[in-house]
Amino acid sequence: MSDHADLCETHPSRRRILGTAGALFAWSAIPRTATAAPGARDARLVVVVLRGALDGLSAVAPLGDPAYADLRPGIALTRDGPGAALPLDGFFALHPALPTFARLYAARQALVVHACATGYRERSHFDGQDVLESGQPGPGHTASGWLNRLVAALPAGEGIAPRTALGVGVVPPLILRGPAPVLGWAPPRMPRASDELARRVLALYEAGDPALAASLARGLDVDALAKGRPKEGGPKEAGGLRGLAEGAARLVAADDGPRIAALALDGWDTHANEGGATGRLAGLLGGLDGVFSAFAEVLAPRWADTAILVVTEFGRTARVNGTTGTDHGTGTVAFLLGGAVRGGRVLADWPGLAPARLYQGRDLAPTTDLRAVAKGLAADLFGLSPAVLGRSVFPGTEALRPVGGLVV
Repeated sequence: MSDHADLCETHPSRRRILGTAGALFAWSAIPRTATAAPGARDARLVVVVLRGALDGLSAVAPLGDPAYADLRPGIALTRDGPGAALPLDGFFALHPALPTFARLYAARQALVVHACATGYRERSHFDGQDVLESGQPGPGHTASGWLNRLVAALPAGEGIAPRTALGVGVVPPLILRGPAPVLGWAPPRMPRASDELARRVLALYEAGDPALAASLARGLDVDALAKGRPKEGGPKEAGGLRGLAEGAARLVAADDGPRIAALALDGWDTHANEGGATGRLAGLLGGLDGVFSAFAEVLAPRWADTAILVVTEFGRTARVNGTTGTDHGTGTVAFLLGGAVRGGRVLADWPGLAPARLYQGRDLAPTTDLRAVAKGLAADLFGLSPAVLGRSVFPGTEALRPVGGLVV
């Protein structure tokens, strides 16, 4: 719930009190039957949506492409010197703001998919995000998201018993809208209510509004689990992106928590002053790397069965613009990480950056369909068939084969 009405001294607003417990939307109770079927993998899938269009050519730089440096004066990464890119192989290198991802890549628990995109070929953020999150062939289909349809398609009691997903944020992302139940959580925007105040308000509503009391009790339970116990000698509670990731990870890691989650991070539209090894994009990537670190740390007991997919609506132009930024493009990168990921590699049918090889003369040409990557994960983690994935999860993609071999 995003409406935070003022708190009256004698009659606390229902929404205000709920807000102190963490924002809740599309509520369904945490399932209590989360044990995987005997012999089945108890898999976790987290999808992180980067809204605004990540510059894939800076996040994972094709340093081996002879046209790369000349296209990007002022923002191109380099192999040597201060802020040198982190080598992945002899051709690609990682932005230096992503050391956690680099560590996981070296441990073969992370991989990059380069020159990828959805089937969308225009350059509108709103339409691109609709296509990315709905999983539909084109924009305008916002009744449900592909991750919600994936949850709805899971066989009850097989592989992932609780047919429930977690949405992180005050407003449910489109990727999770739909008929399947969704547990929503977000860190409170206001100072948290004390435990004593929460108990008193709960008792007040138990006497006068049992339905709200039940919702508040569930919300308090969820928020307590997401908040966790502070480390000895450490801060009581992490804030910012790390706090968001830690809370989500605790819920996903719980024995009776949801196995599928999604969160959206805004601000990736770098038209001006994008920067290279340092600058605006470096700051954004550093925050994302902190999210990776938080998930790896909190989900450590479940890491072997976890896969995290990071996606964006489209890429950015190959050429730098007149304001030392990049404009809306097409091909970009996706990140995969987790103990369940068969990592240590870059998956790319590299199209090249020579002028004749650019899409419409300006963008990295996409050669891998992002939907095929998501289908491959769903098939390997949860056993969904190509027919179900092509008909129900990503409608109209029956001819698009899932990318295999993504999961250990």
